[in-house]
Amino acid sequence: MEAWLTLIGAWPGARWLQGSGTAYLFVNTAHILGLALLLGAIVALDLRLAGWLRGGAALAVLAPTLSRTAAAGLGLALLTGLWLFSVRPVEYVQNPAFLWKMGLLLAALLNVAWQHAAPGWRGVLAGARPAAGVRWRARLSLLLWLSVLLAGRWIGFL
Repeated sequence: MEAWLTLIGAWPGARWLQGSGTAYLFVNTAHILGLALLLGAIVALDLRLAGWLRGGAALAVLAPTLSRTAAAGLGLALLTGLWLFSVRPVEYVQNPAFLWKMGLLLAALLNVAWQHAAPGWRGVLAGARPAAGVRWRARLSLLLWLSVLLAGRWIGFL
C-alpha cells in the first residue's frame, strides 16, 4: 500500500502543489469553497427537514436547489480534497483524524443515499410535510456533516 501511496505523491499534480505555495493556496481555497457550498446547503436543508427552521419558501422548491448546490460543493470538495491528499498521502493515512474524517464522510454519504432513496424524500419533493424518517435522517445528516468538518480541522493538529 505504501508503494501505491508513494506513487500518488509522485503524480505531477501533487509535485506541482508540493513545489508551489501559490498553487496549494488556490487548491486549498477551492476545497474550502466546496465545503462552504456543501455545508451551507446541507445545514439549511437539514434544519428545514428536521423541523428546526420554519418559514420561507416551500421545501418542495428549496430541496432540489439545495440538494444540487450541496452536490456541486461535494464534487468540488472531493476533487480538491483528493488533490490535497496527494501532497502527503503516506502521512495522511497514518493520521487518526484523517481516518475518522474518511469514515464519517462515508457514513454521511450513505445517509444521503438513504435519504434520497426513501419514499419520504419523494413526498417532500411533491410538497408533503417531512415524515418522521426524513426528519431523523436530516438530524443524523447534520451530526455527520458537522463531524466531517470537525475531523477535517483536526487533521492539522495531529
